[in-house]
Amino acid sequence: MPLITLRQALDAARQGGYGIGAFNVTDLVQVEAVLEAASEKSAPVIVQTIVGASAFRSDELFWEAMLGAVARYPEVPAVVHLDHGPDERSCERALAAGFSSVMIDGSVDHETKLPRSFEANIEITASVVAKARKLGVSVEGELGTIGGAESDGTPTTEIILADPAEAEEFVARTGVDALAVAIGTSHGAYKFTSPPDGSVLHMNLIEEIASRVPGTHLVMHGSSSLPADIREEINRVGGELPESWGVPEDEKARSTKLGVTKINQGMDSHMAYMAGLRGHLAQDRLTVDPAPAQKRGADRMRAIIAERMDVFGQAGHAEDHEWVPFGAAGM
Repeated sequence: MPLITLRQALDAARQGGYGIGAFNVTDLVQVEAVLEAASEKSAPVIVQTIVGASAFRSDELFWEAMLGAVARYPEVPAVVHLDHGPDERSCERALAAGFSSVMIDGSVDHETKLPRSFEANIEITASVVAKARKLGVSVEGELGTIGGAESDGTPTTEIILADPAEAEEFVARTGVDALAVAIGTSHGAYKFTSPPDGSVLHMNLIEEIASRVPGTHLVMHGSSSLPADIREEINRVGGELPESWGVPEDEKARSTKLGVTKINQGMDSHMAYMAGLRGHLAQDRLTVDPAPAQKRGADRMRAIIAERMDVFGQAGHAEDHEWVPFGAAGM
């Protein structure tokens, strides 16, 4: 099974009544962990990365390696997606590299960290869509701002909830395949200072927006659950992660029944990776070769991603759809 577009993956998810996890990666070991989990669970998957997020000096070198890794797992229907493209140029680079999906985050000016106007967001998003369409590449946009937090819980970006009426207009004027909607979730490993409830996570917005844009897929960003046991494990071996709560697993599962088909996950799998990495380094204080510690981290990352695939419902669905390779038949 081939590299596929985001539109194809999410159309299949909607038809099958499940969600697909989009897992952020910052090195090739993590790419392999995601693909191994997808292979183990016979699941379609979205492998995604952010400009400048890896230790590679060249994004293009890392991206080429990502695409090469996907090609080595023919049994896994996989999307390679640019997460939070900060500007048109970044999206153009991902298009040139061969990504099958890009996100243009037009909701925020990434230099000033200030929200863009609704009209400015539409303008930059529509421009990226026009360029991507010529290559058969899917596009995700964002409405509202998801927000993020420092280690003390201080917001780094204001959370502005998505407006259902604006969502309908935004989709009509841009033609995006998927739309990230701000419902109160937050990026990062320090989300909420108490367990989130209905006053924080506005799950009702998902259902209302979904009813207005039935042909467009909804995306939940900032949805890691930040497992307390993994945080405690990291802290036992030298970490200093403060207590914090993320999005509960049952809420993510419920979102897939309300209209969400793409669920972004970054912090949970990275926390698992670091727990394995730090744990190995704490046990073995003599070895200077980083590979054994990285392997331990990758094993932990693979395991938690496999668990999330069960929660989202994507496990077991790799074989139940006739996937069309990216670039074929106008995809």
